[in-house]
Amino acid sequence: MSSKPTLVDKFVSYLRYERHFSPYTARCYEADLRQYVEFLDGEQDAQAGPQAPVQVDPGIEEGESTCERSMATADAMVVRRFLAHLDGFGYSPATTARKIATLRSFYKWLVKRGRVTTNPMLLIRTPKQTKRLPKAISVELVDKLLSMPDNRDTLGARDRAILETLYSTGVRVSELVDLNRNDLDLQGQTLRIRGKGKRERIVPLGSHALAAVRHYMTLLEPDPRFRAMREKSAVDPAVPLFVNKNGGRLSSRSVRRKLDKYLVQAGLDSTISPHTLRHSFATHLLDNGADLRSVQELLGHQSLSTTQIYTHLSTMRLHNTYDQAHPRAV
Repeated sequence: MSSKPTLVDKFVSYLRYERHFSPYTARCYEADLRQYVEFLDGEQDAQAGPQAPVQVDPGIEEGESTCERSMATADAMVVRRFLAHLDGFGYSPATTARKIATLRSFYKWLVKRGRVTTNPMLLIRTPKQTKRLPKAISVELVDKLLSMPDNRDTLGARDRAILETLYSTGVRVSELVDLNRNDLDLQGQTLRIRGKGKRERIVPLGSHALAAVRHYMTLLEPDPRFRAMREKSAVDPAVPLFVNKNGGRLSSRSVRRKLDKYLVQAGLDSTISPHTLRHSFATHLLDNGADLRSVQELLGHQSLSTTQIYTHLSTMRLHNTYDQAHPRAV
């Protein structure tokens, strides 16, 4: 088997190291393209037999597989057949839209590299989607969740610090696990966050989160289980802030598993995710009078329109409060 990188491999590499996509996002793009490749393979098998020679764009490289040539020479009709194929799986409009977005990026990349001369995605429309409001939970439920970890133990204190940090800063879980010790400024009470596209921002750390992080680090220092990590931090400040039981960096999936455990203990909705705490952070800020531009900066949104969806949640809460409290509301 050839070790030559495929078009998909090269594209994923471009996303990771030139566009600075997170590993998780790059894997999602890769999975969508692998599904596209499987579809094209199936079409080739169905059409096996004597055929007219394929007209290949002059930019297509030698040594590519037949399927790769099919990807690079596909027209809008091929893409539409792929979308019809997806429709048979009953995907939601949101999932289909994501797969279309993947193909848009892929073909735009091919055009940019001079590999193809026409972009079939220019003739493909994204299906309309119903806008889903982000889910937020009340302050009372947040308090209940954050009180679940037993902070008498190092790992329990770590979990309390993680949950407090997620809610205090609104960071994405991928940003949280990417935090290093030298990103924490205890004196300035801030965290340096590396967001999407490697854009950095500074976010304040609230007093409750700060106390939880201090307590976690106080227990971590003398704990014999993390001796190797402490020795490394003496020469390398870029060690993980939140560590796993072996002293290594936590994964996003591990944080989700920890959260699931505390949701069960608290008797809360199992669909609550780390991102729910981010949504709750933004909604509660707006509920209490924060301006939209400040919330945008804290969340690390590039566009203000992305942040504006939270104003709908705040308006809904105002209506609910009004309906419940005003004697002539209903």
